Amino acid sequence: MAASTSVVPVAVTAAVAPVLATNADFSDLREIKKQLLLIAGLTRERGLLHSSKWSAELAFSLPALPLAELQPPPPVTEEDAQDMDAYTLAKAYFDVKEYDRAAHFLHGCNSKKAYFLYMYSRYLSGEKKKDDETVDSLGPLEKGQVKNEALRELRVELSKKHQARELDGFGLYLYGVVLRKLDLVKEAIDVFVEATHVLPLHWGAWLELCNLITDKEMLKFLSLPDTWMKEFFLAHIYTELQLIEEALQKYQNLIDVGFSKSSYIVSQIAVAYHNIRDIDKALSIFNELRKQDPYRIENMDTFSNLLYVRSMKSELSYLAHNLCEIDKYRVETCCVIGNYYSLRSQHEKAALYFQRALKLNPRYLGAWTLMGHEYMEMKNTSAAIQAYRHAIEVNKRDYRAWYGLGQTYEILKMPFYCLYYYRRAHQLRPNDSRMLVALGECYEKLNQLVEAKKCYWRAYAVGDVEKMALVKLAKLHEQLTESEQAAQCYIKYIQDIYSCGEIVEHLEESTAFRYLAQYYFKCKLWDEASTCAQKCCAFNDTREEGKALLRQILQLRNQGETPTSEMPAPFFLPASLSANNTPTRRVSPLNLSSVTP
Repeated sequence: MAASTSVVPVAVTAAVAPVLATNADFSDLREIKKQLLLIAGLTRERGLLHSSKWSAELAFSLPALPLAELQPPPPVTEEDAQDMDAYTLAKAYFDVKEYDRAAHFLHGCNSKKAYFLYMYSRYLSGEKKKDDETVDSLGPLEKGQVKNEALRELRVELSKKHQARELDGFGLYLYGVVLRKLDLVKEAIDVFVEATHVLPLHWGAWLELCNLITDKEMLKFLSLPDTWMKEFFLAHIYTELQLIEEALQKYQNLIDVGFSKSSYIVSQIAVAYHNIRDIDKALSIFNELRKQDPYRIENMDTFSNLLYVRSMKSELSYLAHNLCEIDKYRVETCCVIGNYYSLRSQHEKAALYFQRALKLNPRYLGAWTLMGHEYMEMKNTSAAIQAYRHAIEVNKRDYRAWYGLGQTYEILKMPFYCLYYYRRAHQLRPNDSRMLVALGECYEKLNQLVEAKKCYWRAYAVGDVEKMALVKLAKLHEQLTESEQAAQCYIKYIQDIYSCGEIVEHLEESTAFRYLAQYYFKCKLWDEASTCAQKCCAFNDTREEGKALLRQILQLRNQGETPTSEMPAPFFLPASLSANNTPTRRVSPLNLSSVTP
């Protein structure tokens, strides 16, 4: 990797260079604010609006600078002066998205700023033409079928400049983007790393690098510059890699050093809590964020996902109407409206709004995934598969798309396919019980019962969200006539659902009491059997069986049949299931009598 050790971009003059040289820590927040304000201006001049907005928002969260410390605008070089007229005209065309026109007037310019805008205009022109071709066809376009025709030419030209070491930090960023678009991932990573060394303040380069990193091991081998910007990058990549605890720690550190007013950090913390399904905490943070920044649209689609999960119809309706008033043609707004219609079970309308979002931005990940969910609801499996595949093409780390594909192939009764997709989802979310339960069900269908047992036990060990892992494990033991293990699982299941303090109707509760009643009856433990049989009488589907068992127990007691004096041995899960060193739980059957709904 030909990463430069310099931290100053070639295009920046000596007067500006000291400001752009970043510190490794946050000891001087005033200097950091100067750097953020300067990079916000430099990125805005080059049409990199998202990076400019990010820098400006972060600068706004820091205390204002006194007049004496405000940075003067960068001096104009001889090359800049020669290209000033062409650059000014081209930038005006660029701002109204006339990219070919902008490139035409910038052809032959020598200044770094004008050259970047020339190349960037050509790149965006190609992207716009590609999007125009795909916008009316959201069907199964094969990867690479519609291409940005400008990419290969841009790569050749930028490669020559790169070899001659004539690219500044912005030029390296654009070269990396072109390489990524051509699927030259390794080369793109090297160039983005070089870009972060040359111009560490440019958030766009860090973000592009983030999109190419697939796991923590890959992150360890990157030679990144020792700069305060690296902390923002690490917090972001940890969130993307589902390393939420590490991400939250990084964001808390950033708040502690002085960025407590940053709406970006607050929103990222909310997203992190959303990713670990701490819904109440995430909702609380999003509501607070909305008070601070009521016209914010970024991340509001994530907020709407939380409202959807909680079935908060009125709040979701208010959010949808509010965003419509702000900007009805933003992709996030369309996704929020789609979620609203989905919650009302109007799936055709929901899919329509997700399609609208994708016409606005065909590479918007959330809309592809959500549209896949809607097609699943409409039983249109082929369209769902296409949507999920598009989502994966945009971001291979989207576990929801892998999980959705697994569900789709499960409906199509193709267990080997769904096993593959569930495994991919589980790799991305190793501690998500839903992925493990789905894997267990898949193994069960393939008659790989040992693997299924491991998945169900692991799902319980990591915190079973849906309270189904123990029941499925119990039924598996029941199927294998392992009655003691089945009884233990059912006991633990009942203890868990009553100890959580929530009054929730659990469909398998009656199944658990019925099995335990029969199990204790066979063991001649009349008191325990009677307790479970009485519980069975509370459920419609087991009432008659419960009454019949109570009559049998009474009859046996009247005949003088004595209960067994010996308790069965305490239950243990088999050693094979404890291979992950999760401590097994000893459960006494007598504990059951203390369980009350």
